[in-house]
Amino acid sequence: MLVRDGVVTRVLHVDGAPVAIQAWQRQDGTVVLRASGAGSGERSAALERWRFALAVDDDLRPFFQAFRSDRLLGPAIRRMPWLRPRRRPMAWEAFAWAVTKQLIESGRAAGIQRRIVRRWGSPVEVAGFGVLRDVPPAEMIAGCAPAELEGMDLSARRALALIRAAREVAAGRVDPADRAGDARLLSIPEVGPWTIQCLGLHGRGEPDSLPAGDLGYVKLVGRLAGLGRRATVDEVEEFFAPYAPYRGLAGTFCLAAYHKAIAQGPPLRLAA
Repeated sequence: MLVRDGVVTRVLHVDGAPVAIQAWQRQDGTVVLRASGAGSGERSAALERWRFALAVDDDLRPFFQAFRSDRLLGPAIRRMPWLRPRRRPMAWEAFAWAVTKQLIESGRAAGIQRRIVRRWGSPVEVAGFGVLRDVPPAEMIAGCAPAELEGMDLSARRALALIRAAREVAAGRVDPADRAGDARLLSIPEVGPWTIQCLGLHGRGEPDSLPAGDLGYVKLVGRLAGLGRRATVDEVEEFFAPYAPYRGLAGTFCLAAYHKAIAQGPPLRLAA
């Protein structure tokens, strides 16, 4: 994905056909979306996924009205009413990238993702932007050897987990966009609740899906709750429980508004 002169551009494959999708915002706040390439059906489908990824159709008024007086969320909502959780156009992409992010720094995970895209993403020439590559589909990853993914800096166990999940998706036994397949994904070693919660929030747009085990949340709740240490996953879930059915949204706003609190004071020790 590239950003040039205020225009966001990436390639998305729909039924195997490449579509170039773009977005930019006018001075009056209007968001303009464009799709080019393939047929009209593929362009329409790509735009639908692009709208989802950018959350341009989301109406957060019920969430705002429910928590505008909340001591934590109220100031965050007033300060950043435009904020939305960052999403991926395709649920498979959200799941695969969640696996790459398990228990490592965001920068290192981004490097793994770039190497995977460069190695297996299909190249597409986009006028004015050069060659762009899409995230490789499950069918492509399903045919990889674990050692190939390890060569991208993915750990051996997570490489195997990603391949096993890709095979489930490629065979049609699991659709990451459907929660009905979560139990089957969770049966794969190295795929736990955090990965599925990331899939729910970033791949399916579920406002109540909270990746409670995320390092940012265990540190944030440790500060905001005055624990003097990092919170446990259970403590993070308890902290955000009053915000159901919008726990994922609440977490997004709190983390964006109070992330500086994580760096204040001495480093938080690990939970016992």
